[in-house]
Amino acid sequence: MSERQRYVPAAGFRALTRFYDPILALTSREQAFRSRLLAAVSAGLPDGGRVLDVGCGTGSFALLLAQARPDASILGLDGDPDALAIARRKAPGLDFRQALADDTGEPDRSADAVTMSLVLHHLDADGKAAALGEARRVLRPGGMLHVADWGPPQDPAMRVAFTVLQLVDGFATTRDHAAGNLPGFIARAGFAPAPAFATLRTAFGSLELRSHAIL
Repeated sequence: MSERQRYVPAAGFRALTRFYDPILALTSREQAFRSRLLAAVSAGLPDGGRVLDVGCGTGSFALLLAQARPDASILGLDGDPDALAIARRKAPGLDFRQALADDTGEPDRSADAVTMSLVLHHLDADGKAAALGEARRVLRPGGMLHVADWGPPQDPAMRVAFTVLQLVDGFATTRDHAAGNLPGFIARAGFAPAPAFATLRTAFGSLELRSHAIL
């Protein structure tokens, strides 16, 4: 896997990292998807549980989770030092560390939940498999994987919207999402099959929210 495939800035280009939060808010129905993902993570997290927010970007979801579950231990991981700098300013009381989705540096069975928000569509097929395998490795028995990422377009309008995103993020890494192949990657990594629990129409296509138990 090349370095470009292993590490992608939060907004696709380093120069846009400082604008990532407003871009996301404008294009992804951020409040809606984060609140639903937060409810799913919080509901399945044991008291005092540990969460790895993989690809945490600027720390928005880690901060929401910490506010909702002050009993939990939360570690935000991202490969982008510029995004992590923003995260540390935004949430100085939280723990953030530079690491990649396929190499978190965390011990086996050390987390109760792994979250990945808008991460997997930046990775090629091998990268998706590696990142999901890493998530499976660090999860304890009974642990949960929570994913927010693009799914197959629901209709022609969403197909056009997703094509715009593909022009920005690349067709090679997003092709499997358009084809509806992400559930297969998740299952092959050792997680129980489950349908998306929510699908949101956004400016860039159909955003699916998923929760999967380890097998």
